Amino acid sequence: MATVPEATDQARLIRYSNVAVTLHWLTAALVVAQVVIGFTFHEMDRGPARTDMFMWHKTVGATILVVVLIRLAYRLMNPPPPYPEELPRWERFAAVWNHRAFYFLLIALPLTGLIAVSGGSDSSTTPLQLGLELPTIPGIGEDGGELSGEVHEILVFTTLALLVLHIGAAIKHVLIPNRASGRMPPFKAPTGKKSIED
Repeated sequence: MATVPEATDQARLIRYSNVAVTLHWLTAALVVAQVVIGFTFHEMDRGPARTDMFMWHKTVGATILVVVLIRLAYRLMNPPPPYPEELPRWERFAAVWNHRAFYFLLIALPLTGLIAVSGGSDSSTTPLQLGLELPTIPGIGEDGGELSGEVHEILVFTTLALLVLHIGAAIKHVLIPNRASGRMPPFKAPTGKKSIED
């Protein structure tokens, strides 16, 4: 016979697993590093230093793609904890679509970057840091590469706008705590509504 979940079981549902938390903060760190690297090399004069920074940009971008694909696969196999019922429907809707947009952008950004690098390339690979090589996409002309580069820049600023919204929402849940505040450690739920790892 089914029983009504106790309070501790309800609390257990609102926290991400350790794997999800690790992938989240790893992604966040990589994105912040990529923003710094991207804007830094973009402002540098052409030369060895800029080339070296651009290789780091490609390396971090490829790493983000791999991490996000792993994170997406894990999320599909391990659905995130449900939002608490007291969270307004519009906030739940915004949070869901913000996450979906992030996944799309963090996959589309490395791919548009790769297409841009592949445009007009006469090599089957492009160099990364640590002696790694990334295969280029054959058959991409210079015009296609330039167009993809422009799309890449638009996606960068779109991602930054979503990042500001995401951080703003996180700050709101810290300043005005509710049960959703404890979903992503190290943030805590309000006293008396402790979050427990799922």
